Amino acid sequence: MPLSSKGEAVAMNELWQIIAELGLELHPDRVAAIASKIESLGSVEQFALVKPVFGPNADKSMIGRLDAAWREANQVRPGELAAALRGASATAALHERHGSVEMVWTGPSTGMVPVRHTEQVLCEVIESARNRLFVVSFVAYEVSSIIKALQDAAGRQVQVDILMESSTDRGGKVTVDSFKMMKTVVPSANLYVWHVGNGKKGVSDPTGSVHAKCAVSDGKLAFITSANLSTAAMERNMELGVLVRGGHLPDELHRHLEALVATETVERI
Repeated sequence: MPLSSKGEAVAMNELWQIIAELGLELHPDRVAAIASKIESLGSVEQFALVKPVFGPNADKSMIGRLDAAWREANQVRPGELAAALRGASATAALHERHGSVEMVWTGPSTGMVPVRHTEQVLCEVIESARNRLFVVSFVAYEVSSIIKALQDAAGRQVQVDILMESSTDRGGKVTVDSFKMMKTVVPSANLYVWHVGNGKKGVSDPTGSVHAKCAVSDGKLAFITSANLSTAAMERNMELGVLVRGGHLPDELHRHLEALVATETVERI
């Protein structure tokens, strides 16, 4: 049954809304790849061919919304949709220069704020890195998607720096040796430990520990979160964080972490 003029307007608004969200959500390189694939389609009926281009960590519900909205507004041709995606991405990039802050809530939904999986946001930060990446966590268990993202970053020659709390065997507060795991799965990563106390290398103090949790890429995108690199944090816990795009904060945070390394406040192991 053909849509009424009002129905067409609603369908079009929904499509443009999703495109705007994708422009904000995805890295410009990812959007460019998606747009190129969409441009090659004959119609919306071939949309399934585009889904793999979104990548393994993309929000599947958003992909489904785009598919459904385009089918409703099927008068939009593939080339027009591709152009709209590129425009949304360019606008998001311009907005990013001024900086934006997005709340990231993982846990029970109330409908008051959007719910995003911590795992997806963390992967987004790691995947966005082109030159350098710094990750800080109290503990790290083997979370396959995060490990894969870190391995891919190392594979494209990104400098990967990771600061974590020491295990009890090394004078720290956790029973799990996160460093041993990281050395195995991402051998090229630079791993750092904090020796609390008088600031001298090798002197520890049992009263302090690495409780900060964050990830920052290229001084441009920073995720500050309550979540550890663990399956519980990614899948079951109630976690809260903020994703900061552009502006001065990601750059300040990245330079601060690198200064901790340069001054040997944290020690490479």
